[in-house]
Amino acid sequence: MVHLVYCDDKEKVLEKIIDGTKTMIIRGAAGRKIPHSRVFEGETLYFMKKGTKKISTMATVAGVQNHVKLAENEIVKILEDNQSKLNLSDKQKKRWHKKCLCLVEFKDVREIDALEFHHQSNMDDWLIIEKIEDVVVGTSIPYNYNNSKFK
Repeated sequence: MVHLVYCDDKEKVLEKIIDGTKTMIIRGAAGRKIPHSRVFEGETLYFMKKGTKKISTMATVAGVQNHVKLAENEIVKILEDNQSKLNLSDKQKKRWHKKCLCLVEFKDVREIDALEFHHQSNMDDWLIIEKIEDVVVGTSIPYNYNNSKFK
């Protein structure tokens, strides 16, 4: 599977990924939510700056940490232990202070010729798809939520 990750434009997440000061992305919620337990080492990540509709960067998953039912002190420790890779602002630390966390480390970041994203309704900020062409203008298919369901 490949993953399309929306990057927060206000926090300059994509810029940090490109300049190498961010080598891990985080997603969290009160309960398990995509991409928790659904992203694996060796898979491809595509990044898109929120609001641009341009898929412009890709990387390879180097490692994944999935955490559930975390206590307050465990959340703080995980965020602190990974801060050198996550490069989170204080605002982001508050946002991702959740009981279920998925941390995805990546490598081999490379900018690509921008692909035009075909936005469809009800899409989340992390999409799991068969191939990137499935969400690119001209080759897109209706988004299949089966890939985002927990089994």
